[in-house]
Amino acid sequence: MKAEDAWGPRWANCAHPLSHEFMRIACEKESLVVLAADLPTVDGLVQLIEDVGESVCALKTHVDMVEGFNMGDWEGVVEVARSKGMLLFEDRKFADIGRVAQTQMGGLYDIRSWADLVTSHSVSGPDVVDGIASAWDEVERVGGVLLLAQMSSSGNLLREEYTEETLDMGRASPHVMGYIGNGSSVTELKALRSKVGEGRMIWTPGVNLSAKEGVLGQRYGHPAEAVLAGSDAIIVGSGIHASEDPRAAARQYASLSWGALLER
Repeated sequence: MKAEDAWGPRWANCAHPLSHEFMRIACEKESLVVLAADLPTVDGLVQLIEDVGESVCALKTHVDMVEGFNMGDWEGVVEVARSKGMLLFEDRKFADIGRVAQTQMGGLYDIRSWADLVTSHSVSGPDVVDGIASAWDEVERVGGVLLLAQMSSSGNLLREEYTEETLDMGRASPHVMGYIGNGSSVTELKALRSKVGEGRMIWTPGVNLSAKEGVLGQRYGHPAEAVLAGSDAIIVGSGIHASEDPRAAARQYASLSWGALLER
């Protein structure tokens, strides 16, 4: 199926090039799955990517969680993810002034050199996005920012006014590809989509086929329900990597998310 047919108005209205790249990958794999690969070792990450890569469109990382990090080993993770046709998404959640964010994109982890997408809070103002984009400019790469408009953790402080101002900040920047929404709440997600419209993507953590409460305040919703409510990508971690058969689990999440996209 052509991406423009599967995605409809979202394809026509999203201007950021990485939005279209993700939508193309999703069509090739018939999946909206982003793998939250929160594992502590490079070997574990590489094996997981090899096992589930055919069903995953993007790899979400926390590079600072990797034990004994060195760039040489990390390049192996990047290489295998690229070979599986996955975008690389560092869930950094930047929250400082623009100059600091620009510097953090380099440094030990050199995020600017390999990440296609990063997350950022809006609390410090629009300069944080400009700082991130400037870092990609330094290495002549185009990247995209996902602003946290909602969170799926219980007791979080992202109230409606904060969400509204975050959306305004995103609309004003060509570097913002979209927003992080709350996949554990259909009501909140539908409200977010109605405000965002068709011109930006919404990616959602907080989805799992097990609806029980997660550890340390994580809440979960059903992946298909999240997509029907307006999510464009479901971010799945333990539902895949902690399952008895990660490959089969990834395929199941892919099938559910793709079916929901076609249904909506």
